[in-house]
Amino acid sequence: MPKDAKGGDFVEITKLDGAIRGTLMPSHSKDTIVVKLSSGYNLAIRKGKIKKITLLKKLSKQKKERIGIKHKKGLKTVTILHTGGTIASEVDYETGAVTPQFSPEEITSMFPELENLVNVKSRLISNMFSEDMNFSHYNNIAQEIEREVKGKVDGIIISHGTDTLHYTSAALAFILEDLDIPVILVGAQRSSDRASTDAKINLICAAKFIAKTDFSEVAICMHENMEDETCLILPACKTRKLHSSRRDAFKPINTKPWARVYFNEDKIDVVDNRFRKKENRKLKLNLFNEKLKIGLLKSHPNMIADEIKRYERFDGLVLEGYGIAGNFPINETDEFTKENTKIYNELKKLANKIPVIASSQTIFGKINMNVYSTGRKLQEIGIIGGLSDMTAETAFIKLAWLLSNHPKQVKELFMHNLRGELSLRLSDTAFI
Repeated sequence: MPKDAKGGDFVEITKLDGAIRGTLMPSHSKDTIVVKLSSGYNLAIRKGKIKKITLLKKLSKQKKERIGIKHKKGLKTVTILHTGGTIASEVDYETGAVTPQFSPEEITSMFPELENLVNVKSRLISNMFSEDMNFSHYNNIAQEIEREVKGKVDGIIISHGTDTLHYTSAALAFILEDLDIPVILVGAQRSSDRASTDAKINLICAAKFIAKTDFSEVAICMHENMEDETCLILPACKTRKLHSSRRDAFKPINTKPWARVYFNEDKIDVVDNRFRKKENRKLKLNLFNEKLKIGLLKSHPNMIADEIKRYERFDGLVLEGYGIAGNFPINETDEFTKENTKIYNELKKLANKIPVIASSQTIFGKINMNVYSTGRKLQEIGIIGGLSDMTAETAFIKLAWLLSNHPKQVKELFMHNLRGELSLRLSDTAFI
C-alpha cells in the first residue's frame, strides 16, 4: 500500500491474476484491502494475492459551499420529509458510511433537476430503518405533514426505507382525512453509492408528478421496470413490495397504478383518474392508538392451538390464510388432525373477544369465504373479511386504525371502502 494512499483515493491493484481499479474503502480486516468498483459494489481482496497497489488519483476534499436557494416564481413548493433510507446520501470514504444529506441545498446539489421542477424545502424528521417503525412513527409523520400543510406547501415527498414503505403509505392514507395536497412516499431499492441506484429517478419523478398534476392523495412513487425511463404512482392502500432487491419491486395489487411518469420526457400518463383532486379541503388527523396490540398470523401446515391462544391479550388479529377463502386448519378429518379441533375452538373464543380478520396468502384476488365449508365455518364463529381483496398488510393497518378511531364499529366498517383499500370489481388485467 502506498504510504500516501487513503480512503477515497483511486488506485490500481495488481493481483497475481490481473489488475483492477477502484476507490479505496475502509477494511474491517487487517488481512484485506477493500475497493469500491465503478459498478458501485465493494470488493475485498486478500493482501496475500496483491502484488502492488498504484495510486492513480487522490480524493479531492473540496469544502462544499452552501449557497442559499432562491425560490422561483411560478413553481410549486414541495417539502421533502426524511425518515431514513438511502434516497439522498453520499459515501464517506474515510469511514465507509453512506451519509444522509438533508438540507435543501444538499438535496438540490445532488439532484439539480429539481430546481426547474419545484421549489424545495427539506428537513429530517427521523433517521431510522423502516423495519423499526411503529404506530408512534406513523402519528409523528402525520403531524409533521399537518405542520407543512399549515405552512401552505403544495406537496410533500417522504423519503422512506422500502421494507415497510407500503405499511406507512396505508397508515397515512387512513390518518390524513380530507387531505388536499399530494403526499408521495419514495424509496430506493439500490443504495445511492451504487451505479444502479434508483433514488434519483424515483425522487425526481415524484416531484414532477406533484408539479404537473392536481392529485391530492397519498401515493407511492417507484420504478415501473428495470429501465431508468418511467416510475409509477401507486395507490397507498393497494401496493406491495414483491421483490427483495429489484428496482421495480413495488406493484399495484388488484388495481391499476394511478399514473406513469417519464423521467427523460415532459410527459405523464394518467392510467386511472379516479383519484381526489384539490378542492380546498381542511385536513384532519385521525391518529393511531399507540398502545394497541395487533397480531398478524400466517396459516401453515402443522399448526397448533397454542399459536392462536397467544393472542388472547391482543386487541385484534389478522389471519393470513390459504387461498380464496382464507382457510385455516380447523377440520378434524382423521386421527392425525385432532389438533385442528383445538385450533377451531381457540379461534372461536378469540373471535368472541376481539376482532379477527381473514386475509389470503395469495396476495392477488379476493377472498370469498362462502366457497368452501371451512370459510363458512370461520364466518359462523365471527371472523370478518368475506369478499375483501385487501392485502394482509393493509388489513392489519385498517384494523389498527379502526380500533383507534371507531372501536365500537370495527365489524360494521371493516368492509366499507374508506380509503380506496377495497375493490368493487377485479379486472383480469390487475395482475403481474
